[in-house]
Amino acid sequence: MAQAGHNLPLIIATSCVATLGGFLFGFDSGVINGTIDGLQSAFNSNSIGTGFNVASMLLGCAIGAFFAGVLADKFGRRTLLIVSALFFIVSAWGSGIADTGSWFILYRVLGGLAVGAASVMAPAYISEIAPSEYRGRLSSVQQVAIICGLSAAFFSNYLLADAAGGSKAVFWLGYEAWRWMFWIELVPAALFAITLLLISESPRYLVLTGQQDKARQVLDRLAGTDQAPKLIQEISDSLADDHHAPRLSDLFQAGKVRRIVWIGIGLATFQQLVGINVVFYYGSVLWQSVGFSENDALQINVLSGLLSIGAVVAALLLIDRIGRKPLLMIGSIGMAATLAVVAYAFATGSLQNGTLQLSDQMGVVALIAANTYVVFFNFSWGPVMWVMLGEMFPNQIRGTGLAVSGLFQWGSNFAVTMTFPYMLAGIGLAATYGIYAFFATLSIWFVASMIRETRGISLEDMRG
Repeated sequence: MAQAGHNLPLIIATSCVATLGGFLFGFDSGVINGTIDGLQSAFNSNSIGTGFNVASMLLGCAIGAFFAGVLADKFGRRTLLIVSALFFIVSAWGSGIADTGSWFILYRVLGGLAVGAASVMAPAYISEIAPSEYRGRLSSVQQVAIICGLSAAFFSNYLLADAAGGSKAVFWLGYEAWRWMFWIELVPAALFAITLLLISESPRYLVLTGQQDKARQVLDRLAGTDQAPKLIQEISDSLADDHHAPRLSDLFQAGKVRRIVWIGIGLATFQQLVGINVVFYYGSVLWQSVGFSENDALQINVLSGLLSIGAVVAALLLIDRIGRKPLLMIGSIGMAATLAVVAYAFATGSLQNGTLQLSDQMGVVALIAANTYVVFFNFSWGPVMWVMLGEMFPNQIRGTGLAVSGLFQWGSNFAVTMTFPYMLAGIGLAATYGIYAFFATLSIWFVASMIRETRGISLEDMRG
């Protein structure tokens, strides 16, 4: 899209509505962090059961991401976001009111469907309404929203636990504090549902489904009446060689999976194999396992969230200036180094009464290295993966490409989250973080050999 004539305030406002899905994605992912003790007590679960309670949402995420990409090509990006908002509301209420582990898992899976759908549809929607010169920055706001959601969850968890005297303590209306941690999410979920009713459908989806008149009306508002006909023609031309309805078979060429699909799968998988969500989901458990109190651990989570916001903002300012690939490379190198330091620090500890004890010096080293790792992730792979997945697929396969990538992203997220309690009990923190450091090192090769820069390229010029 050309810059002249764009209604940038409207584009920004519309993008911000879409990124509320990212905020809820982050909140729903982070809220579990402060509720683990309460879940273990309420449902009398062991480490394996706790691991599944935490990871159960991710099964829904994988399903939601896969089917959202496919269904969005049939029913629209905005429609799927509205459905996800309703699922967020049901999940938030149900997770807090659940009185058995089975009901809790059911409601968390429903939340996972919402998170999975929002995770792929919000960046895709933003990419499809944003001018190419602003697309990276506007799409990066999704990661800012995710981190803000995580930070809000960490902060509200801390405040509730502090006010009640612990996450398991009885609080308002006779319910434990951990239940209120879930119910706080009802406020942003309701706001998301209401504001989605005020925005338009993606113009590229409208052209894709033969609704040129509606697409023209949307583009008149977003890009101006002079630019709208040209943009509709560009979108139509990009679909001319492949004008049938989107389908999964479009991901293949000459009997082989297209290279761009493998790159999407690689981006989605490596983002999780570096272990970032162990910090997000098990942060309080992690820091308590090396000697910090529950209160201190929750405060460390808040610090990590604030550092993450700063890192994403820095990425937002640079992504359209220096490009996507340089940020990914910086992040991979930084994560590999800091994860190795964390692994070394944990390796120096000793077990006392089943708890890993670090020296004061190594405790500080581990804390600094872990938070630096979080900064590198949120400066690079955190926002850039979502930006690239939303923009790098050709128009014809954007929904299906996102579906497959999202399935792998959340599937690997589930694997990492589910295996962490086993590895913590079996091989210990040092070896576990050594594995994450190995994958971060491998991601350096992936970026160098597989990633192609997408900065400044219009969506109609993306090639698979």
